[in-house]
Amino acid sequence: MTLSPPIPPYGARAFDLTGKTALITGAAGLLGPEHAAALAEMGARVVLTDVDEARLDRALEALRSRYGDLIIACSMDVTSETSISQVRDKMGPVDILVNNAAVDPKFDRSSGKTELSRLEHFPLADWDRQISIGLTGAFLCARAFGTDMAARRQGVILNIASDLSVIAPDQRLYRRDDTPASAQPVKSVTYSVVKTGLIGLTRYLAGYWAGQGVRVNALSPGGVFNDHPEDFVDRLSQLIPMGRMGHLQEYRAAVQFLCSPASSYMTGQNIVIDGGRTVL
Repeated sequence: MTLSPPIPPYGARAFDLTGKTALITGAAGLLGPEHAAALAEMGARVVLTDVDEARLDRALEALRSRYGDLIIACSMDVTSETSISQVRDKMGPVDILVNNAAVDPKFDRSSGKTELSRLEHFPLADWDRQISIGLTGAFLCARAFGTDMAARRQGVILNIASDLSVIAPDQRLYRRDDTPASAQPVKSVTYSVVKTGLIGLTRYLAGYWAGQGVRVNALSPGGVFNDHPEDFVDRLSQLIPMGRMGHLQEYRAAVQFLCSPASSYMTGQNIVIDGGRTVL
């Protein structure tokens, strides 16, 4: 005889995270504070982690001004098993893990090294470092915190991917009229590989822990406006059916949904929020 599963909370109650602890990696970057705000709004205690302690302190100060003691911070290097273990032991049980740490390489035109973004010149050291942070770091954190979740038979992991997890970069977006073809800057190979790899990791972990109460999903944001050059915004907007880039706050509701019981019957999925770019 198959027993009916318990009915989860529904309606507004399904988004309540009061009493839950969420840990965010790369929390001092562009999207990290927004993920933290989304979860604190629902009542979660949020642990901000990052390797950049100065930026982490600034993020902590800004978020505490709005959410008070619900926000705490702890330095953590996602490439170090020792660092992760120390934070896990210090913070106690984590109910929600948001794997957000990543490197989005930028090559400054004034440096004269924009050609290093190109595949044929891309430094192996940069490949190793960026894969280590964005993909290996997500694996290490999922292994550490997810194993504890599985032992308690409850928990949520959210991997922050990108629209470039499902499409290739359109390198025309980065083209410069005053630069020869051999030195044209491009979106780096590592970013696409990391974000695509996160989707594979999401599916694997979702299947691995499905019977132990741990749900694992991914969120793939499209381009987020962050004072980009006007010509870049114009080019990208022409590729997006909604005709614009996203705003930081437009991902909050998705984070709340994916990290709460509101998505209790969802695991192994990749939610793409990109203004319709990937449907064309």
